[in-house]
Amino acid sequence: MSVRTILVCEAQVPFVHGGAEIHVRELVRELRARGYEAELVSVPFKWYPKEEILPHAAAWRLLDLSESNGRPIDLVIASKFPSYFARHSNKVAWLIHQYRAAYELAGTPYSDFAHTDSDVGLRDRLIDLDTRMLGECRRVFTNARNTAARLAKFNGLQAEPLYHPPRLAPRLTPGAYGDYILCVGRIESVKRVDLAISAIAKCGQGLRLVIAGDGTQRANAERLAQSVGVQDRVAFLGSVGDETLLELYRDALAVVYPPFDEDFGYVTLEAFLARKPVVTCTDSGGPNEFVVHGENGVVCEPVAEAIADAFESLAADRGRAAALGDAGFEVARRISWDGVIEKLVGTS
Repeated sequence: MSVRTILVCEAQVPFVHGGAEIHVRELVRELRARGYEAELVSVPFKWYPKEEILPHAAAWRLLDLSESNGRPIDLVIASKFPSYFARHSNKVAWLIHQYRAAYELAGTPYSDFAHTDSDVGLRDRLIDLDTRMLGECRRVFTNARNTAARLAKFNGLQAEPLYHPPRLAPRLTPGAYGDYILCVGRIESVKRVDLAISAIAKCGQGLRLVIAGDGTQRANAERLAQSVGVQDRVAFLGSVGDETLLELYRDALAVVYPPFDEDFGYVTLEAFLARKPVVTCTDSGGPNEFVVHGENGVVCEPVAEAIADAFESLAADRGRAAALGDAGFEVARRISWDGVIEKLVGTS
């Protein structure tokens, strides 16, 4: 069928604006740039208490997106849980992630799902519903191999990873390799900003950590910086504008990105496009689809000592830092939106 009108669906947590929110808005923009009539459909999502999760999924299931104002909708593109519960005969998923607390994070410090009868029952129900709802999709794509692997493991569904460039891609430029390590993103437990703070405490006085981002764990991160005596070497900038972020990438020595089992993460590609090496961890997931240890960054164990060693080795040899960043740039510059749009719309 010929596709003209497209709805992109997102489950939006009010007052939160992170990678997933940028992802869908960039998709709408790229679709419009190619002549499609695209609109974003957002429904608020609340995940606590756990009893709210299924009703919020049911709200998406009640939506019939086959037409709007008498006009047929040719294609629906779903993103993260539970947007793919919406009803449409031509539904495609570009999966950012499922409700991760019920999946691989269950039983870890990053999830509130425990081994109780009620939690196990809810988890099983969510996985079963995901399998059925995603199984309705004409095609299923993911934003990374890590996401596809999770889908295969828990739901028995196959998906093709589609990588896309970050929003700031055309504007990122290299600069000096300065005296600070940059950490970008939400300050949440699963992002493990605490590892970067603990690592900088083990480095020489000439090295700083700059954190651009906000989140529910910011106060705890600030307390940690004070408790380990580096409050004067760790800058908490909060959410910053594009111009500031571009400058921060430009003049950083390196970028640290140590989340636990991340799916994709714009930060890796943003750093590479600014020709900066990335320090990540062996269990960080998606970043390791791009970061190759010793070639364009450093992949180390998720402990402060190992991360500190990586920081200091880059500070001691800025020529090596630049060479790693150059290699990262060659990886990131080949990623474009064209193939993504062709796959999602079905022209490829």
